[in-house]
Amino acid sequence: MAYQKLQAGRALAVIPSDTVNIPNVSVVAKAGTTTGANSLSLIDSAGNFIVNRVNVGDIVYAGTVAAKVTAVSNATTLLVTIAVPASTAYTVYSQKDNPSNGCVLYCGGTGNVDIMTTGGDIVSLKGMPAGQFIPVQVLRVNATSTATNIIALW
Repeated sequence: MAYQKLQAGRALAVIPSDTVNIPNVSVVAKAGTTTGANSLSLIDSAGNFIVNRVNVGDIVYAGTVAAKVTAVSNATTLLVTIAVPASTAYTVYSQKDNPSNGCVLYCGGTGNVDIMTTGGDIVSLKGMPAGQFIPVQVLRVNATSTATNIIALW
């Protein structure tokens, strides 16, 4: 009898968002800790965002915040879709040459998982049990999801 094998080589804890896709983790443009805070900004005095080739459309994961880069203001400031608080560790995932092409999910905590598939379908997987894999190619986990500890796998 045939059976499905799931052998992931990469993983990322998902930050649910109604507007930001799960990033492709294959290229990290910059990682660091914010040194300041401002409305709709990510500020890092050691950012070197221009040298590190951070681009509009890159995805930022910072604590519980998932945001998109909307502009590179200067070497130390990015404009983003959601403000990133001061003293927060962050990672900017490059999406320009490495767009997200979908992943499968592991659901660590019971609840509903609201997703957008790679085909653009938006569905709610109701009552997912803890410890369940979701073998669907997913681009985004929406903020309306009630399940917890969701991990993206590639």
